[in-house]
Amino acid sequence: MGQDSEKFVYEEEHVTNSRGLKLFTCRWIPRDREAKALVFICHGYAMECSITMKSTAVQLVDVGYAVYGIDYEGHGKSEGLMGFINNFDDIVDDCSKHFTSISEKKENRGKTRFLLGDSMGGAIALFLHMKNPEFWDGAVLSAPMCKISDDMRPHPVVTYVLTQLCKLIPTWKVIPSPDIIDLAFKDPDVRAQVRANPYCYKGKPRLKTGYEFLRISVNLEKRLSEVTIPFIVLHGEEDRIADKSVSKDLYNMASSSDKMFVVYPGMWHGLLYGETPQNIKAVFEDIIRWMDNRCLSRDSRLEKELKNKNDNGVPSK
Repeated sequence: MGQDSEKFVYEEEHVTNSRGLKLFTCRWIPRDREAKALVFICHGYAMECSITMKSTAVQLVDVGYAVYGIDYEGHGKSEGLMGFINNFDDIVDDCSKHFTSISEKKENRGKTRFLLGDSMGGAIALFLHMKNPEFWDGAVLSAPMCKISDDMRPHPVVTYVLTQLCKLIPTWKVIPSPDIIDLAFKDPDVRAQVRANPYCYKGKPRLKTGYEFLRISVNLEKRLSEVTIPFIVLHGEEDRIADKSVSKDLYNMASSSDKMFVVYPGMWHGLLYGETPQNIKAVFEDIIRWMDNRCLSRDSRLEKELKNKNDNGVPSK
């Protein structure tokens, strides 16, 4: 793919999920040095990892993080009907299985594990955390889809009709939707790149996909207090895709003792790769600083725990 540099090695692999579908995975590994932590990318709806999230991965691997991505079923270079989400839980399970298998490799055991979720990927990251609360060490959440804002909540009758129609025409592209690309990405060059990317879905949301968005948003909204993971949630002040008040609700309702909420004036939805270079630099300075600090605090804590074991006569392994 031509992504290798003096600082990292890029690799691709296909894995097979429990439903027999081949899923595309990729990784960016620091060259000639030990990774200081692992970062697992959860991309947004209709997006993919190896092209749209490449710049995100490169900025993180350049400062010493090993970065791993997976294209969900029906997304990117993975198998499945393009843009179709039949069951959101399947996506969470696929990510959990793949990310866990990487974390448990001999060379990765003991390393700090971060989730990085963008938009819909933020919801996936939160469900991954709640699926195994003690496994993850931190989460970076960019405009996460974690609650339906009050002015966007559909009437119960609409919800009922949607549920019934899903049984008849689940894959139909019938949900009205504005041009998300124009609304999400401020940089016109990025908009052009996304439109030209054949692995990004650009049609209207399919009926069952819309229903799954509604279902998991309602589910997650009820469970925000279950969030205990250290996290930083990032949101553009002028985001027209996801309401920043929803990110504020996550910050306020989460039980995490270590949490941070940052709003960027003038920025849009695509904070990680859709803004001007200067704005993206500012966002990643915050992300890297936050992760670096958690790595240092975790290393310090582990050193103290090891010292206490040794002081108490417990031999180190």
